[in-house]
Amino acid sequence: MYRDTWMSVDLDAIADNVKVTKEICGKKYIAVLKADAYGCGDSHVARAVIEAGADMLAVSSLDEAVMLRNEGFHEKILILGPVNADDVDVLIRYGISTAAYSMEFIKAAAAKGCKGLLVHLAVDTGMNRIGFKTKKDLKEAFDLLQQAGAVIEGIFTHFYRSDDFDHVVTNQQYAKFKDAVTSLNYPFEWIHCDNSDATIFFKDDLSNACRVGITLYGISPYKKDLKKAISLYTRVSMTKTVKAGEEIGYGGTYTTKKDEIIATIPIGYADGFIRANQGRHVYIDGQMCEIVGRVCMDQCMVRLDHDVPAGTLVEIFGPHIDLEDMAADLHTISYEIICLISGRVTRKYIWHGQEYDEDNPRLSLSSAK
Repeated sequence: MYRDTWMSVDLDAIADNVKVTKEICGKKYIAVLKADAYGCGDSHVARAVIEAGADMLAVSSLDEAVMLRNEGFHEKILILGPVNADDVDVLIRYGISTAAYSMEFIKAAAAKGCKGLLVHLAVDTGMNRIGFKTKKDLKEAFDLLQQAGAVIEGIFTHFYRSDDFDHVVTNQQYAKFKDAVTSLNYPFEWIHCDNSDATIFFKDDLSNACRVGITLYGISPYKKDLKKAISLYTRVSMTKTVKAGEEIGYGGTYTTKKDEIIATIPIGYADGFIRANQGRHVYIDGQMCEIVGRVCMDQCMVRLDHDVPAGTLVEIFGPHIDLEDMAADLHTISYEIICLISGRVTRKYIWHGQEYDEDNPRLSLSSAK
């Protein structure tokens, strides 16, 4: 690592969260590793969740699934998002399960030849993203897949308001899902509707698997004692005393009110640390320090209460600044913050009680030349 900005991923914490949530749900466990495991590194997180007892991995696209296969993972993998029917042969060759999400996809896959294709039927119970909305359409899709020789191993829906504490919509969705599943009278190997939140609170007599994504990292409104697995750090590049009345950064959006100690830190919006962070705080040497002036592409400036030497650790989020609080400040969700952290930010991994690896794809590519 040649740049003092990194994300720490505690794989031990992730593994512990798998064990805890698997015990809570009491079902087969699908670990959702979409978007490079929410930016944390799919192969590293995959090893941790498999060792902790995950029964299946889920991703969002065919390229994510193939990457896991190429990284040596032979476990069951499910693609939750749409796949082009032209790539059915790739799915079959790699033994990857995919969502059967529309009649157009199924007809095109059948025409291409999909004997042996592993599918999970997607049921739309209200989110209106992908899947079949009526039992008639679902039955037609089911029959066509069977006739084409596909292996219908699963059926699923997605709860889109499981973070609502009254659970009214979730219960309505479940009722629709149960009606759809039972109407087919088929012994699905995988029946799943629980996302991260529902895995904690929702109990039913139909599903036999849960899908857990963000809660792998210790984030849940329903269970606050999970282990937080992700932190973001950088280090102070330099400090200087700036006289009262001077402007800081692009556009002069901050003016010093008195003589102030200003530190520069090497993180900016190209790292995923967006400009809306201006006015928020980072943690440096026991002090909460305001980000002053506009966040630049690669750097930003913060106001210190007391001077610190270059190289002093800066916490962006972690033990002293909760990721969910940061998300609330930015009027977004924790998912978006960690998914925005760019590939030029090195990932450092803790596994079996020690720092065991770090990953930066740019350095890996350069070293391979």
